[in-house]
Amino acid sequence: MTEKQNKKETKKPAEEDLEEEETEEPVEKEEAKEETPEEAEKTEGAEEEKPAEEKEKTKPAKEKKAEEEEEIVEERIYTVPLGKALITPPRRRAPRAMRMLRTFIIKHMKLEAKKPEEGEEEEEPPKLTISNEVNEKLWRRGIEKPPRKIRIRAAKDKDGNVTVYLAEGE
Repeated sequence: MTEKQNKKETKKPAEEDLEEEETEEPVEKEEAKEETPEEAEKTEGAEEEKPAEEKEKTKPAKEKKAEEEEEIVEERIYTVPLGKALITPPRRRAPRAMRMLRTFIIKHMKLEAKKPEEGEEEEEPPKLTISNEVNEKLWRRGIEKPPRKIRIRAAKDKDGNVTVYLAEGE
C-alpha cells in the first residue's frame, strides 16, 4: 500500500504543476494581444473593410439567382424512359442514354430552331444545358448499366434556352 500512496502523492504535485502552467500560459497570450491604440484602430479598420467587400461579392450572386428564377418562363417535370438504350452494345449504352435524353427534351420542350424567313436575321438557336447532377445520375453505374428511366426537371427561360436538372427527391 505504501507504493500506491507514493504514486498518488507523486501524481498530485505533477498535476498541480500542470494546472499552474496552464493558467500562466493564457496570461502570456493576453499580454501579447495587447496593442497600442494606433495599432488597434488599424486592425479595426481592416476588419470593417473586409466584411463590406464580402457583402458586395455575395449580393450580386444572390441577385443573379433571383434574376435567373424570374427569367424562367416554363418549367416541367418529366420521367424520361431510357430502356431502349439497353438494345445497343454494352459499351455504348450510357452515351446512347444521353442522346435519348437530349432528343426527348428537344421534342417535348420545343427547342427546334426556327428557320428565318426572307429578310430576317438569323438568331442563335436555343441552347440545351444538362446539369452535372443529371449526368452523374446517368453514369453512376458505369457505361454498361444506365438507369431504365430518370426523373428530371426542365426549365425554359425567356430566351428559349432549356436547362435540365434532377427532379426533387431523386
